[in-house]
Amino acid sequence: MAKKKAEEKINLDSILFKCRDILRKARNSGSFFEKRDMMLTLVFLRFIGEKYDDGIANLRKSLIEQGLDPDDENIRAAFFDDATFTDGTYNLPKEARWSEIITKPAPTLNVALDTALATLASTDKRLKGCFVEGTFTTRNLAPNDIKQLVDEVNKISHKAFGEEKDLIGRVYEYFLKEFAVNATKEEGEYYTPHDVVQLIATMIEPFDGTLYDPCCGSGGMFIQSAELVAKKMGDISRINVYGQEKDAATYRLAKMNLALRGISHNLGETYDSSFTNDQHKGLYFLYTMANPPFNLKGWYESSLKNDARWADYTTPPESNANYAWILHILSHMKPLEGVAGFLLANGALGDSDTLTIRQKLIENDKVEAIIILPRELFITTDISVTLWILNQNKRGGDYHGRKLRNREHEILFMDLRTWTENPVKNESKKKVMLDDKQIERAAMIYHTWQNEGTDGARYAVPELYCSVSKDDIERNGWSLIPSKYIEFIDHDLEIDFPAEMQRIQQEMRDVLAQEKQSQKMLEEAFRGIGYGLE
Repeated sequence: MAKKKAEEKINLDSILFKCRDILRKARNSGSFFEKRDMMLTLVFLRFIGEKYDDGIANLRKSLIEQGLDPDDENIRAAFFDDATFTDGTYNLPKEARWSEIITKPAPTLNVALDTALATLASTDKRLKGCFVEGTFTTRNLAPNDIKQLVDEVNKISHKAFGEEKDLIGRVYEYFLKEFAVNATKEEGEYYTPHDVVQLIATMIEPFDGTLYDPCCGSGGMFIQSAELVAKKMGDISRINVYGQEKDAATYRLAKMNLALRGISHNLGETYDSSFTNDQHKGLYFLYTMANPPFNLKGWYESSLKNDARWADYTTPPESNANYAWILHILSHMKPLEGVAGFLLANGALGDSDTLTIRQKLIENDKVEAIIILPRELFITTDISVTLWILNQNKRGGDYHGRKLRNREHEILFMDLRTWTENPVKNESKKKVMLDDKQIERAAMIYHTWQNEGTDGARYAVPELYCSVSKDDIERNGWSLIPSKYIEFIDHDLEIDFPAEMQRIQQEMRDVLAQEKQSQKMLEEAFRGIGYGLE
């Protein structure tokens, strides 16, 4: 019975905690980034190996259903020696298969792992640049340490923890949180929770065409958007993703993550800043989804002063990259039809040093919706953030089966800060999430506002949303702070004051009567023992 209870307690976090503990104690395990590289590379090999094994099992089943013997020498040569899969599964060389790696003796594991990586990188161009040469042999963990680590990673399986989840992203998030809390705050490196990505994707509906993320991190936006597309449309090949990432380790992780899922992608030739070395210069995308580093400092250099991306506006402030991200995203949106959904810190809604740019964005009719989100959605920060939606076409027309009305010079404001009723359990700090019903409700508010038949001038619900004209925004100094436009009710005015006063007066009379009764009982008690009260 005790054994069963112990098994029930095993979960992804407990496995990752054990891995973290092994790496902390291990001799020569390196920096946080080297530990993270080792862990994420192991997880990638585990997942790609599991997918290969599943592909082979399905191939065997298919051959048997066709009346063929998968163990026949000729059949094996024809179908298994150079197997092809239609779902993006890799035909792994023997030395790169997880089932082979875990059988290696502990003293040979470091070499076996690096051999697997080198073989993968040399046999498939999609995996070029995914791995650091000598990841394991350079660190050369002791046999017992690397064996323990491999055995723990072997427990992480999509079968156990959910096929639909971005497990590599979840591992990445865990190590951001546990190994580098300070670094993540300084560098603005945040893993975007699944529910936030789902909200953005449900709103802008990136169902086909090109999808761009200029700061793609571990690729979680792409992974989760592809899952939504697969659910809605059944075919992730309808989406081609483009992205860029500045951090070398995270760039490699994104390539691993996308390669594992068989998602067509172009992350540029190398890792670099989207500002100083735009890998997709001159390209325009139908959809953009992004979670740029909040309030990023140190983004600017003198060569950006007269950059074409802000030539029609003004150069964004050097102290903060928020509006540089906005203008960069806008420069890559497909003219006349591009749509973008991205997150920014709330300060971007009314900063005085970005007023000129914000005014022109509004006058040029690029901003479609501003949605303030609840606090505590992220693990690595508790701040409330804003979802911005930009749209190159607010004139109306057909969009994914909907008839859109003309929404020129209108902006929809939403305030979801009170949607905090779904706490996430088993976290070391307070965290909430948006559930499917809330996401659908928020998307419905936005889509209804877009649809034909809606009167934008009357589209409002107090304390939740409001459609606002450009003239009203101009009267408010070009501020995009929702509380300046959404009606907030003074709930004190709802009190029935005469009734409330009667209730309070009655409570006071009851208290006085009770005190009088207590005094009387006390006097009688003292008289009973021969004392009087003066």
